[in-house]
Amino acid sequence: MQSKQNRRTFIQKSTALALGLGTLGWQACGSDTGDQKGTQTKQAMPETPKTDLFKISLAQWSLHRTIFDGELKALDFAAYARNQFDIDAIEYVNQFFKEFAEDPKYINELRTRAADVGVKSLLIMVDGEGELGNLNDDERRKAVENHHKWVTAAKLLGCHSIRVNAAGNGTREEVASAAIDGLGRLAEYADQLQINVIVENHGGYSSDGGWLSNVIKQVNQPNCGTLPDFGNFKISSDPLVEYDRYKGVRELMPYAKAVSAKTHDFNESGEEIHTDYKKMMKIVLDAGYNGYVGIEYEGSQMSEQQGIAASLNLLKQVRTELSQQG
Repeated sequence: MQSKQNRRTFIQKSTALALGLGTLGWQACGSDTGDQKGTQTKQAMPETPKTDLFKISLAQWSLHRTIFDGELKALDFAAYARNQFDIDAIEYVNQFFKEFAEDPKYINELRTRAADVGVKSLLIMVDGEGELGNLNDDERRKAVENHHKWVTAAKLLGCHSIRVNAAGNGTREEVASAAIDGLGRLAEYADQLQINVIVENHGGYSSDGGWLSNVIKQVNQPNCGTLPDFGNFKISSDPLVEYDRYKGVRELMPYAKAVSAKTHDFNESGEEIHTDYKKMMKIVLDAGYNGYVGIEYEGSQMSEQQGIAASLNLLKQVRTELSQQG
């Protein structure tokens, strides 16, 4: 592995182009004010009014079928979130505009359209750019470099983070060691642009809350944290092995810089049948988190629009109940 000094030199050289692109993007956007520009720093999360225990955002993946079917363009996502659900903060998914990752004109258009409807851009969920926990040094370094463009895109959008995966093939110890290195390299790079690198429990070892929290602890960088997802705790499919979701979220919350409210199915009372949301949100709040909680509907028993609405109603109801208890 590279020495610390060599890695720092590499990062400084690599960020020069990204910073130049970022400057071009800011100039194209004009003079921004408020949360869309200066308040999204690497440690600072969007402020939440004291009247709310948490705020609610919408993950783009909740509309993946609608987008894949051509019924909604990625550029119209912000307006859709605002007009259909009155949601004022969103989380992007890179695969919906992957070909435009290094196109500042497109990224600035995304930013402008969000700002025009009063919607904040929180983060980009990044997939398909290689394994940050790959045991091969060259492959892992390539994966880190593949993520650089998304760090720049997040900066141009005004996001606070990119969400990545801690994937790799090997023993628990081998992948943990590789992921610590890969995430550490990427976090050092992202720090230059004041962007967080946050890891979701997203299958395999990463769905083990103890494993992932230990990886983040060992990375030991302020801008490297977690994005706990309430429903992604399937460690393996054959045989089926699932980690306790409440234990997992409790373990990941000390490092959380965002939270994903996964939903699938609801009963007649509007409760999610797989997750006790009141119990889960109490874990989130007890950890001192009062930021955005992102709706990520993945069910199939109702339309995506109905699922998002049901998820929104559930989160609002739980927020009201917990506020009354507090």
